[in-house]
Amino acid sequence: MIRAVDILRQRLGTLRPETAIVLGSSLGPVAEAVASPVRIPYRDLPGFPVPGISGHSGEVFAGHLADRPVLVLRGRGHPYERGDAAVMRPVIEALQVLGVTTLILTNAAGSLTSAMRPGSLMLITDHINFSGMNPLVGEEGDKGFVPMTAAYDAKLGEAMRRAAQAEQIRLHEGVYVWFSGPSFETPAEIRMAQSWGAHAVGMSTVPEVIMARRFGLRVAGLSVITNLGAGIEGASPSHEETKSEGMKAAGDMTRLLSRFCAGGI
Repeated sequence: MIRAVDILRQRLGTLRPETAIVLGSSLGPVAEAVASPVRIPYRDLPGFPVPGISGHSGEVFAGHLADRPVLVLRGRGHPYERGDAAVMRPVIEALQVLGVTTLILTNAAGSLTSAMRPGSLMLITDHINFSGMNPLVGEEGDKGFVPMTAAYDAKLGEAMRRAAQAEQIRLHEGVYVWFSGPSFETPAEIRMAQSWGAHAVGMSTVPEVIMARRFGLRVAGLSVITNLGAGIEGASPSHEETKSEGMKAAGDMTRLLSRFCAGGI
């Protein structure tokens, strides 16, 4: 991780971003909004996981989004790729060492309600970890006992609401459930998640939130709804649908994040 930080510092020059954004499946076009970016492939950063999933290119864009210095991470490593819930730990830890204080996590998710259709955006207000994994297992001493009562920062959430209103984007809100993947959920699992009061399901983000809180970062989470959950209106999700709908929603996500960055939270 230290070597990755040294490389990033060298490549960033005088840029000192305090905000980082992780882009979910097929949201890579959001990175194109970064002005005059310095682009650094994950493969050049020791410890950074090179994604093996289509829709995740694995590249850091360093520059300005709406005049705010940012690091935009195009893609993530998933626990299901390596069997390691802490696969993104080197990334989160490197961001903290670099001086990042705010982390915006985005993902593609399945909706648990017919009212939240593919193409919608959802602000994550809380989450449920159904994976049976935790990235802090094995953490030294007492450092793993991280409070998760307010995992998603209230002030960041309010700033997202203002940004959505300014851009006339309908921003749903709800609870996100992490299933480990890579297989999609069964209709029975979807019904179970609905009974818990959840609103969306996906295969990422939660371990990154846990690690971000471990390192003291403020967190906001956003889901792009790419499909209805299995069995809802006969839905049978696929990765191709996830990528296709993610691409369609990238424009709204770009406008939302640009306005958020311009807001000066």
